[in-house]
Amino acid sequence: MDSFLLDKQLRNFLQEDLEHGDITTNAIFADQETATVVLQAREPLIATGIEQVAARVFRLLDDRITYSQPIADGQRVDSDDVLMTINGPVHSLLRGERVALNLVQRLCGIATLTRQYVNAVQGLKVSIVDTRKTTPGLRMLEKYAVRVGGGKNHRYSLSDGVLIKDNHIAACGSIRQAVEKVRAAVPHTIAIEVETDTLEQVQECLECGVQIIMLDNMELTTMRQAVTMINGQALVEASGGITLSTVWGIAQTGVDIISVGALTHSVSACDIGLDWQ
Repeated sequence: MDSFLLDKQLRNFLQEDLEHGDITTNAIFADQETATVVLQAREPLIATGIEQVAARVFRLLDDRITYSQPIADGQRVDSDDVLMTINGPVHSLLRGERVALNLVQRLCGIATLTRQYVNAVQGLKVSIVDTRKTTPGLRMLEKYAVRVGGGKNHRYSLSDGVLIKDNHIAACGSIRQAVEKVRAAVPHTIAIEVETDTLEQVQECLECGVQIIMLDNMELTTMRQAVTMINGQALVEASGGITLSTVWGIAQTGVDIISVGALTHSVSACDIGLDWQ
């Protein structure tokens, strides 16, 4: 993650929560009072953003805050493991607590779920990737968490990859027409991907020389037929309603990429606490 962009986001998140100040904390504690707290896992998880996000939230609030022994991104930790120890003014620790926890709980949840998907297809030559189904405002963070979990990123935004989807095709008239118009407009350095849901559409993509063919919500038998038809002429991506119980069977069809929207759009946050010492 780019630290310049990240700091801007974190400041915005803090401003949203603080607004005109923390009236509870201001009423109870003097500015000179200090404390030590620990960020602690309350369930097994894949650590994500402990130093780069959580510690940075506190440091942006108050440069008097110090921290030690942050768990590295990608490391698996158990319940009750300490993720980081933080020391500084009570005012700032309490002001930053919720923002820091909200972010790392979600990021650890994404990385942990991604690791489960990656482990589920271990031994097969297939990549688990995310989608654009991210939380508005959190895309950079959430896509980073996918990478920490061992997954890969699909296109980051609408501007950095061509993906001709079903509605593009319906509005344009055919895959061929859509591909021809894209080729006339975008640089040759950008690959063209097309979403398909029938073998006839797969054949049309092959005739057009499409570089990436997405097989969307296909039955396994049809998916195997599509992979055989494509026969290495394009990268093959499987997508649509993929779960931990179905990902192995999909990977065995021979696809190159499996995109999973659930990595970011419906993940459960991990249970992490900030405990006073």
